[in-house]
Amino acid sequence: MNYALLLAALLPLAAQAQKLSVWQVPAAAVTAFRTQFPEAKTVHWEKEAANYEADFAQKGVEMSAVFTAAGVLVETESAIRYNLLPALARTALAQQYKGYKIVETAKIVSAGGIVQYEAEVSRSGKRQDVLFDSNGRLLSK
Repeated sequence: MNYALLLAALLPLAAQAQKLSVWQVPAAAVTAFRTQFPEAKTVHWEKEAANYEADFAQKGVEMSAVFTAAGVLVETESAIRYNLLPALARTALAQQYKGYKIVETAKIVSAGGIVQYEAEVSRSGKRQDVLFDSNGRLLSK
């Protein structure tokens, strides 16, 4: 058996976020989440590198919040409509991602207040995230 081929096939699975029950999340992170998002519904936790991400709905908006094990908020992400992306971002997507489907768009706010926007695009079954700054300038593909 070609072990290199097997490893190449399994490696992307290892890089994905690990699903957790609330009992597997540090108490400080859970407490901070419940304090900052008391109206959150249908919460799902994942381990993202050294941090913990809660995916949830609040007031009809799909969101996520990333916390350290000590309960420090790292960032929040909120789903937004495509037309709420900055004009520059919409233009970049239209020009540089012709033929791609826009799967979802989001506004990301760091704990320090830095705003970024993200668009998940898809073509031929492959998805990728495209990141923009607060003015809509392309940051990464």
